[in-house]
Amino acid sequence: MGNCFRTGRKYSNKDSKLNFSGGNVHVVDSQEDWDEKILEANKDGKIVVANFSAAWCGPCRLITAFYTELSLKYPQLVFLTVDVDELMDLSTSFDIHATPTFFFLKDGQQIDRLVGANKPELAKKVLALAESSQSFNPTK
Repeated sequence: MGNCFRTGRKYSNKDSKLNFSGGNVHVVDSQEDWDEKILEANKDGKIVVANFSAAWCGPCRLITAFYTELSLKYPQLVFLTVDVDELMDLSTSFDIHATPTFFFLKDGQQIDRLVGANKPELAKKVLALAESSQSFNPTK
């Protein structure tokens, strides 16, 4: 468990990107992409789990595989990831001061938040939201 504090560090080519391949995580690379994914989730009545992270952050790297596993285990949720250095305006609008920070959104509104790479707490929150989303969706 841990987190990194924002220092205004810029992303550089020597940093490798976090790898979410093999999962159901959408890497958000623009404000327009964010808006589109939130709109789709709202239209479908899905809860969004948004991971604000950074390639240079050790705890972010450590939780990447776990986050990817959760995305496969709970397809009824929408899993997004945002690189705080690539989308600084979006990150600032969410008042991100440490990475990773996870936001849980329903109808575009924050319903919960978790700061740090706390796997048990992230799993607990995702499970609770997945169960609540199924109880509200009669087609599941």
